[in-house]
Amino acid sequence: MKKIFLISTIVLGLTATSCDSYLDINQNPNSPQEQDMTASVLMPAAEMNLAATYGDLLRIPAGYFTQHYAQDFGTSNYLDYSRFEMSATRSSTAYAQLMSRTLKSLESIRLLSKDREPGTYLAATTLRAFSFQALVDAYGEVPFTEAFAGLANQSPKYDKGEDIYAALVAEIDEALAAVSEGDKVATNFLFPDEDATPWIQFANGVKLKLLMRESGVKDVRSQLSALIEEGNFPQEDVAYAGCWTNEIGQANPFYQEEFASYFGSTQVNICANVAIVGTMLQTDANGDVVYQDGRLAKYFSQGSSGYTGGISGSNFSTSSSFKAAYWCRPVASYDMPVYLLTVSEIEFFLSEFYAQQNNEAQAAAHYEAAVEASFNTVGAAGAAETIAKYPYDQANYKQVIGIAKWVALAGVNNYESWCELRRLKYPAFGTVKGDDMYNQLSDNSYKPELYQPGTLYTPIKVFGNVGENKVLARWPYPSSSVNSNGNAPQFANSDYTKPVFWAN
Repeated sequence: MKKIFLISTIVLGLTATSCDSYLDINQNPNSPQEQDMTASVLMPAAEMNLAATYGDLLRIPAGYFTQHYAQDFGTSNYLDYSRFEMSATRSSTAYAQLMSRTLKSLESIRLLSKDREPGTYLAATTLRAFSFQALVDAYGEVPFTEAFAGLANQSPKYDKGEDIYAALVAEIDEALAAVSEGDKVATNFLFPDEDATPWIQFANGVKLKLLMRESGVKDVRSQLSALIEEGNFPQEDVAYAGCWTNEIGQANPFYQEEFASYFGSTQVNICANVAIVGTMLQTDANGDVVYQDGRLAKYFSQGSSGYTGGISGSNFSTSSSFKAAYWCRPVASYDMPVYLLTVSEIEFFLSEFYAQQNNEAQAAAHYEAAVEASFNTVGAAGAAETIAKYPYDQANYKQVIGIAKWVALAGVNNYESWCELRRLKYPAFGTVKGDDMYNQLSDNSYKPELYQPGTLYTPIKVFGNVGENKVLARWPYPSSSVNSNGNAPQFANSDYTKPVFWAN
């Protein structure tokens, strides 16, 4: 097992509390200091900054926006997220870490390896596409063509999301055309064998995701058909796994942020949401269990009263009954993987592609494979029972796939779940609202049995710029960028519900 020898100096300052710990994105990536560094030094640094940002700073707010998470008793660190609110200040840390550290290092690697090391060039290009995709999916528009123009340009323009997506697909195609299986890749944590073959599959998987998100607003059928006919996608989940240790600065970033008391964490912020619990565990009028998803125990530990979920928008802070131990907490460990792309996600995309072609047999087969792969990812049993309860339905494929993907990603990748529920529009909002299930005045008003399985609900005291029966559609532009960039677009109150380009 490789130890993360750089993480203590690279990632330790990347937690959500270190909002001022970022570099100027306009620093020249070709500075003499970085020219003296090799791709094998820069790649692990870029990867660990990506893992820390994607696996923690993006995961946590997305977990609230998807209603996988609720705010635990008596704490308020993420109560704004629970009410579907994101501020320009809050959004700055993840943006700065990805842009200033991950992408800046990847740009240097691409410059060092282009025309010399095609395997390394592909790896850096794939992670670049993955990182820019995450930024576009959050903000809609970000600096791209001028992001690393150097000190001569202190105010890079913000490019449109659709233009960035198209450019990323082209960059992946260019890198794939130059590489061969077996080409060497610089030292890295994602595929430690330093062989280009799994990077080729990962690049195809990232390209599949980009094209599927484009497919609702742009005709990319020929590109998708060619890619899917080739079929060279990852056969195993792509994740940073086997590289974390139970030491300060070297544990999984989500675990270290929220669960590691040795790191100084004294607050218990995150608990399960009634939405995900009520979907994965269903009872009849007598309270008897009629369905329990086998993945539930892999996602959340039981509270003092079994599987119980909090209500978005409340932290039950005045309650005399619902103390912290009452609620379910996410299952987490120091060595849990940071998933970038799972086999389940790929199979869901394939199911959706065939559904769009009215090929019901293939769509159903890939849907079932996606659910089975999701169970395999977390080592759970019971996939057949879940497929039987939620069978594929061609007439309602977006609803079926959307809800199944929302559940599949709940304990694995909350950020991609937030993206997909905005795109597919499922789960949709039901008729029950947060304050129907709890009025914050009486513990007796807590009525999780009112929740409608497979739906979202309006949080208690929902953020006013989002409103009822809507999800937060995008993050406000980060203050770390717009405060010093005269080219940054204006963000109005109404923009909180303005879809990014692929969600129109």
